[in-house]
Amino acid sequence: MNGTLGAADGGRWRLRFTRHLAHPPDVVLRAVTDPAELAAWFPQRVVGDVTVPGAALRFESDGFPSFDGVVLRVEPPRLLEIGWGTEVVRFEIEAAGEGCTLTLVDTIDELGKAARDGAGWHTCLDLLEAALDGGGAPVDIEQRWAEVHPGYVEAFGPAASTLGPPDPAGGA
Repeated sequence: MNGTLGAADGGRWRLRFTRHLAHPPDVVLRAVTDPAELAAWFPQRVVGDVTVPGAALRFESDGFPSFDGVVLRVEPPRLLEIGWGTEVVRFEIEAAGEGCTLTLVDTIDELGKAARDGAGWHTCLDLLEAALDGGGAPVDIEQRWAEVHPGYVEAFGPAASTLGPPDPAGGA
């Protein structure tokens, strides 16, 4: 487990993940902004241009309701921040040796979903790393989530674990 949970301003919560990647910042930035590369690891299809501050975004998934977002900040090659529904997701990319360090910060409203979302982002980052490394061994999303979720439940505690996997019918 590599995600942490902390309090944010306004009664919100912050999930934070840091990964060292064996790729330069521009390659990682492309993976978090190019629609074709996002499709390999991001939890929804992103409709809109994530490279333009203020651009409207739409997030779509098969079997789940779509929702809107917006590009909040873009500072190539080191920063992308988007409004993802009611959440704010920030990607910070810092050169480190021949690779870089990627820090993903998701600011959420509901403490009860922190373990669920923590396991989700952990799994997404595993997919991102595999995609950047040339595909590697395929990551079974549901299996990987099920493997890492108990660690987030244990680390974040019962109050952060009241909501389970998302319901395609639109429930929590």
